[in-house]
Amino acid sequence: MNYRHSYHAGNFADVAKHLAEVAILGHLAKKDAPFVVIDSHAGRGLYDLGAEEARKTGEAKAGVERVRDLSGSALLERYLKLAAEGGALSYPGSPVIAARMLRPQDRLVAIEKHPEEAALLKQALAPWRKARIEDGDGYARLLAHLPPPERRGLILVDPPFEAPDEFEVAARTVRAAMRKFATGIYLIWYPIKSAAAGNAFAGEVLASGAKKALRIEIEIDAAEGKLARAGLLVLNPPYGFDAEMTAALAIVAPALKARASLDWLAGEA
Repeated sequence: MNYRHSYHAGNFADVAKHLAEVAILGHLAKKDAPFVVIDSHAGRGLYDLGAEEARKTGEAKAGVERVRDLSGSALLERYLKLAAEGGALSYPGSPVIAARMLRPQDRLVAIEKHPEEAALLKQALAPWRKARIEDGDGYARLLAHLPPPERRGLILVDPPFEAPDEFEVAARTVRAAMRKFATGIYLIWYPIKSAAAGNAFAGEVLASGAKKALRIEIEIDAAEGKLARAGLLVLNPPYGFDAEMTAALAIVAPALKARASLDWLAGEA
């Protein structure tokens, strides 16, 4: 699967993923103690929804543009405010959303191995002194940063799933990361081609031994060959996260013409 994100920024999967990211960072910010965000596959940071790639697929039009005017959930409203900071034609990727939520004591490490994307990422994150950009392999660099001195943080694993063994490598890396930083919160995004493949990946990740693990899935009706279903695995989700996500997704799913589900794979709130 080749998931070039400039074609897909702001789609239904991004809405769910970024809602989860905002919810987690909001919980981390409830304590004064500093936290770190490590984004293993950060991309370019900002995406132009008026660019040819985005217009060609129309995925943002069927995604974030359908939910911009919704309300009724504090989490949803905060996400939409963060997403709109750059204007209607600019959509933030995960590292920019994180940067917009950093407090003076927090920091961000954004890793991107593709030189052109990394150069654009540096431009996007230039306003934030506590945002560090690294060029390199996201899996190896992630492990090199663990455990973080803050001992609190979000580890975001959102690879493009271009390589045939990406699911195996991602799961293996998460297991290794958990051995080094067992108390971190992990947010892992993955495309779902089949229920069996999604379940297999979840099982491989759960071999990390996480005592609390929540799975979120969102699905739309899409043309053959298009991404129609995606999942999020959240290891060590903060208290109340599931309720926040349930409330927000109950509002956005109908607008996206999507079906969303949450289920605990290990532990419970």
